[in-house]
Amino acid sequence: MQTNTIIKPYPFVKWAGGKSQLLRILKFFVPENYDTYIEPFLGGGALFFSLMPQKAIVNDINQELINAYLVIRDKVSDLIESLKKHKNDMEYFYKIRRLDPKMLSDVERASRFIYLNKTCYNGLYRENSKGEFNVPFGRYKNPKILDEENLIAISEYLNSADITILNKDYKEVCSMAKKGDFVYLDPPYYPVSKTSSFTKYSKYDFTEKDQIELSHVFKELDRKGCYVMLSNSNTDFIKNLYKDF
Repeated sequence: MQTNTIIKPYPFVKWAGGKSQLLRILKFFVPENYDTYIEPFLGGGALFFSLMPQKAIVNDINQELINAYLVIRDKVSDLIESLKKHKNDMEYFYKIRRLDPKMLSDVERASRFIYLNKTCYNGLYRENSKGEFNVPFGRYKNPKILDEENLIAISEYLNSADITILNKDYKEVCSMAKKGDFVYLDPPYYPVSKTSSFTKYSKYDFTEKDQIELSHVFKELDRKGCYVMLSNSNTDFIKNLYKDF
């Protein structure tokens, strides 16, 4: 594997609700000093890669996404070789989409996940109630299925810093936070209207009840002495949950 990468890593997948466009605003609110960076709803990891903390706990409920992070960390050369095999072709796309990821090796599973993300419609990751990826082919002329330089940069960063990568419920991850840690919460957003928002990144819905539970977790982290920041939709329901902040 190459070393001394000069590029700064950035998200390797497009993710609904990704924060690349909001980094300047988010970074304004990041504390200058903190112990461990904790991100329980990692997704594409735009803020995580922008900050590149030297000690972090990152997590997501999506098994395919977390498997890809682990493969990039541990087997990036094998992943790169696997990604070279994929084609931007509709018939091939649906053949790969039909594969059961549980029947694949961790490398082939990560390769499939990244390939589908790069070639599906709008780069949207969505699962049905059975947990099956169900986004149609995207018809792009020349999608970048293999971004070798960035994958190597991510792998080197994940191996050079103290980064724990988890696939758990966000509450379990938040319970690990200690005084002085910085927790960034970026849950599926509360819908602005009944038809407008996409909150189903996986087979698990994030409901109104979940939003209320999350606000309790947020307040508990604050009481514990953590630095805590949250992104959500600009609605009366959400603003009422966090009116004390």
